[in-house]
Amino acid sequence: MPARKRKSRWKPRKRKVKISPLAAVCSSAALILAIFLICHRWGSGAGAERGAKVPPGSWRYGIDISHNNSGKIAWDSLRVMTDGRRRTVRDPYSAKDIKPVSFVIVKATEGATFKDPDFQGNWREAGRSSLRRGAYHFFRSSKDGTVQARNFITTVGDMRIGDLPPVLDIETIHLGCSRELLNQRALQWLRTVGEHYGKKPVVYASASFIKDHLDKEITDNYPIWVAHYGKERPAREEWVWWQFTDRAVVKGVPGQVDLSVMRAD
Repeated sequence: MPARKRKSRWKPRKRKVKISPLAAVCSSAALILAIFLICHRWGSGAGAERGAKVPPGSWRYGIDISHNNSGKIAWDSLRVMTDGRRRTVRDPYSAKDIKPVSFVIVKATEGATFKDPDFQGNWREAGRSSLRRGAYHFFRSSKDGTVQARNFITTVGDMRIGDLPPVLDIETIHLGCSRELLNQRALQWLRTVGEHYGKKPVVYASASFIKDHLDKEITDNYPIWVAHYGKERPAREEWVWWQFTDRAVVKGVPGQVDLSVMRAD
């Protein structure tokens, strides 16, 4: 039987590294800060979010909203931020230019009876902010214009002196409706609402809809808010507001939003 080997009892000593309390605190704080920045800017993907490009020019910006815009709006923090390529961005670190939102148009009604469920809240909060506010009605060519006007007036109620003019949003023409009937009913709304508020309403429509469906009795006598996307200038020359995209990102508004401009001069 071979002799048993004796086990050595010598073990290498572990060197103890002393860390000062201040260094430990600084190291922990740096780690926490790094985690926070990663979560804030990239964890939700919001930091890298980009939207439509802003056309070249000097503008005042405005948004329009309805119950289709989900999430809470930060009314006192609305900003349009753009990067070096004029793309709207969510992350202020990516922005080369930051401009405030100057006005907001809130959906009030649609057709003869529909009332936007978020109108009263949006209208009240917009009134408490520094923004100029306005209200719009989505027009249905299948319904009487005067009846639609009354729906808008009873829903909006009184307007303040600084409020923007009422807006008639005309985007569709129902099957079987003639151009003549469309314009007749739209004029009923415009005249009824204009007389009630003492302000000439604004007509919202796309450049193509204006060309194909609206008579000069409307386009020559009422201010136009034209919608024309993906262009550096709209096809129509005479306009008070230009909605150039429905895919902008604006600080203070969750998701994407319609963005319009008016001339700054």
